[in-house]
Amino acid sequence: MNARCPPPHQERPVSTVVETDVLIVGSGPAGASAALALSTYGVPNLVVTRYASLADTPRAHITNQRTMEVLRDLGVEQDVVRQATPQHLMGNTTFCTSLAGEELGRVRSWGNDPLVQAAHELASPTRMCDMPQHLMEPVLVNAAVARGTQLRFQTEYLSHTQDADGVTVTVRDRQRGDTYEIRAKYLIGADGGRSRVAEDAGLPMGGQMGVAGSINIVFDADLTKYTAHRPSTLYWVLAPGATVGGIGAGLVRCVRPWTEWLIVWGYDVEAGAPDLTTEYAESVIRRLVGDDEIPVTVKSSSAWTVNEMYAQTYSSGRVFCAGDAVHRHPPSNGLGSNTSIQDSYNLAWKLKLVLDGTASPELLQSYTAERAPVGKQIVTRANRSIGETAPVFEALDGLSPQTPEQLWANIAARREATEAAEKQRAKLREAIAFKVYEFNAHGVDLNQRYVSDAIVPDGTPDPGFTRDPELYHQPSSRPGARLPHAWITSGTRTLSTLDTVGKGRFTLLTGIGGECWVRAAKAQETGIATVVIGPGQEYEDPYGDWARLREISDAGALLVRPDGFVAFRHASAAPDAGEMLSEALRRILGHA
Repeated sequence: MNARCPPPHQERPVSTVVETDVLIVGSGPAGASAALALSTYGVPNLVVTRYASLADTPRAHITNQRTMEVLRDLGVEQDVVRQATPQHLMGNTTFCTSLAGEELGRVRSWGNDPLVQAAHELASPTRMCDMPQHLMEPVLVNAAVARGTQLRFQTEYLSHTQDADGVTVTVRDRQRGDTYEIRAKYLIGADGGRSRVAEDAGLPMGGQMGVAGSINIVFDADLTKYTAHRPSTLYWVLAPGATVGGIGAGLVRCVRPWTEWLIVWGYDVEAGAPDLTTEYAESVIRRLVGDDEIPVTVKSSSAWTVNEMYAQTYSSGRVFCAGDAVHRHPPSNGLGSNTSIQDSYNLAWKLKLVLDGTASPELLQSYTAERAPVGKQIVTRANRSIGETAPVFEALDGLSPQTPEQLWANIAARREATEAAEKQRAKLREAIAFKVYEFNAHGVDLNQRYVSDAIVPDGTPDPGFTRDPELYHQPSSRPGARLPHAWITSGTRTLSTLDTVGKGRFTLLTGIGGECWVRAAKAQETGIATVVIGPGQEYEDPYGDWARLREISDAGALLVRPDGFVAFRHASAAPDAGEMLSEALRRILGHA
């Protein structure tokens, strides 16, 4: 049965009103992670999805270090690791004429370059992986439901109205055919790139939809002999016609090594998508694999459009949107599900503190201030990465209209012992190497710097970034930055500094001489955890890594928010530590 077609039942009148604290529309990465975080924090929530099941195709898959840190804090990191393709099998991004054809070059990707791998190990206790969405969603949803989330399939959002005390949402049960109301204190629209919640909330958008057309084809085939010796998540195929559509080349993506695959192929969006018959899908598969004999089973095919759109505001009153509802872009850089999960993680702890009365509703305004710049950045970066594929074609004179024979001749010409061929080879190497901005953008993953009323500046000048902020992660303990990772010990345990924070509460980190900060933290009513790092303390710094990264003295203090971002910093001990910390918390929680 096609779960996405509404049953032809007669609609019946509105009946019982269901009540919850937070209603989440959508069960994708944004909605599922919002539910998981809220249930972990003890906030009643209800998820509705118009579909009869979770994702049934691979969709998003790259899972970066920051997202793995979020999942680590929410207690599902190892559930993901057990099912995901590990990092070492992700990274030989290959450019070729087909999988069975001639190879043009490779990029060591997703942290698998030796220098980048070292940077990954220094940056985080986690490792990125490849976790297809149809495997990720059950991990998030199952954990959320186990912790208290209510989930209703085949329940379609129709509309909402809000007042001073909450939001009333009208939904339709697509199986029974009747409509009813759900009353929530807050509504989260995580209903994807054509979000009705965002539309109804009137969120202003920048950019445009439908800038190019693409086709996904999911299929089974044993391609071990073409891929296992150069393991990768992505194989890019330069072929005549590949520049049509939004990807820039034909793409063969590994879903499960080395037998389940997804192909992305372009179409002229103005002419409309082709008829997606099995025969058409098989023809594209054969074209990109380059083997007419290998057995192939087409599982599904679908058309979609490349978008370049982002919301300028993520909320309206008691309605908040997250994920593709507020940032819509191509899959380049693998940023979609990562940013979606991180949106929800940012929002969930704020909702929790507002709902339990710890924070003022003013705290929720920081959601847009912090996440909208990130959303705009990743939409811009993903679309820029598409354009950065063009130089690969240019190196082979493959952008101008020509016959397939001419393209193959251009590719073959680079093997000649001529000055022109040598220049062509150099140009091709340079073009492929430049794709590092798509496949190794470590700074895009980890360099977020929040500026909002939920961050208290420490008065020091921002030194900026010493290296390319898109390519290189630069740890910092400045307010607004993610807490730096360092390996510390507690007794016989070795753990990350990131493992000492999170869990839905604020944490204060200090060292020897910082007793004034510990006393100040314990005097607060918000339940601040304290972490003292130093010789003879509960936590020690045997490698000296924390001392090098913390950017404060032993007696200084960092106040870290539940999402792992530094909210307040003071370089040393202070006689008025209690007053300073109280004032900082008032500002952060919206009481100032």
